[in-house]
Amino acid sequence: MAEMGKYCKAYSVKQFREFSQWHEKTENARLEQQDVDGNRVDVKRSLTDEDFLYLQENYVVTDGIFKDENIIFDQITPEWKAFCHTLLGFEVPVYEAATPNS
Repeated sequence: MAEMGKYCKAYSVKQFREFSQWHEKTENARLEQQDVDGNRVDVKRSLTDEDFLYLQENYVVTDGIFKDENIIFDQITPEWKAFCHTLLGFEVPVYEAATPNS
């Protein structure tokens, strides 16, 4: 079963492609349905600059909201994390536990 993370944020493929060590695993892109000769068939989508991918809390980039499916990029290095923080402004929010009112 697919695992939903606690946090992810969508960015355009164009933004991710600005990272000098970006290598897409296009074979992991989601399938989309298309009509071929009158039949609906699943085909891998090709990623354009205008498409969106999800940066997960663990810095993996996916083609969908689940952190363990359709992984497009998973080369997690200090340079990648710095790119995410500095250029993308990515920060996982810290939620404080609510305290009961007395």
